[in-house]
Parts: sequence; structure tokens; C-alpha cells
Amino acid sequence: MLNNNLFFMVRLDRTFYIRDVLEVAPELIGKTLVVKTGPKTFSSFQITEVEAYRGEEDKACHARKGRTPRTEVMYHEGGKVYVYFVYGMYWMLNIVAGPEGNPQAVLIRGTDQHKGPGILTRETGIDGSFYGEDLTGSDRIWIEDTNNQIKYKAGKRIGIDYSGEEWKNKPWRFYVW
Repeated sequence: MLNNNLFFMVRLDRTFYIRDVLEVAPELIGKTLVVKTGPKTFSSFQITEVEAYRGEEDKACHARKGRTPRTEVMYHEGGKVYVYFVYGMYWMLNIVAGPEGNPQAVLIRGTDQHKGPGILTRETGIDGSFYGEDLTGSDRIWIEDTNNQIKYKAGKRIGIDYSGEEWKNKPWRFYVW
């Protein structure tokens, strides 16, 4: 769905993002991701699936090994974009959550038009240049509050067998049902 009306968008503010990731992640379900797709064009997508990653103690979180150049933005206050490259072909879009110094992020796994995180970034042009982008002030990516009350389910996160039984079985994936 194309959205060219920049004057009436209700962008999420910093207070939404600086909460614990387990509050932010499920509340992203039903929100609208807006991405600049051309010089004067924007595309918007309803977020339908996310996964939460919660700090250095979470064995599935990239920050489990501490602060590195790759994870630096995760240590910033919530509302920043964390992207990383996987399988030599896909960028993964994550939204930093929580207060500064507490590395948490939400992986955007799907939207109403994209069934998979790699497909989402490939089809919207999201790449490494988005690393560290501030969703509260960016002119090329942000999330809008739709005020929709979307029903969702919680389930196990996907593709993190390396993290061990406890962490791979946390019900920290949230999706529309």
C-alpha cells in the first residue's frame, strides 16, 4: 500500500521504544512500518510477526557476547534500527528496545506483504545503510501507531537451536492469528 501523505502520520515516539523488549515486541504487532521506496514514494506495511531478543543473558541474542562493533547500536536507547547480514544474502531488520546500556532488539519477521525477514528487507531496499537509523526522526523509515487492537499469539523463536533448550523455547515470537 502506498502512502504519500507525510503530514498526518502518527509516528511512534521514543517512549514507546525505551520499554522492555517483552512489552515492545507484542505491541509492534499491527503497527505500520513505513519505508521510503523512491524519491517521493513511501510504502507502508502492517507488522504481523516479530521476535524479542533480551540482553546479554539471552543466549539467542547477538549481545550475549557483550558489546562489539556489530552490536553497538543495541546498547543505545530504544528506537534505533539494528540490521545485520545473514547467509551472505539477507539483511535482517531489528528495532532496538529498552533503555540505553541494556541491549534488546525486536526482529521484524513479517508483514502483511512479506512472509519472512529476508524477503521484507530485499523487497523494501533495507540494507546496512539503515544501521543506527533513528526511527523517531528518520525521513526514510519509521513505525506508525495504528491504534488497532490486533489479536496475536506467542510461540517459540525460530532458527536459534544454538542457544540451548531454555532459550530456544522462550515464547518470545509474536504473530497475528
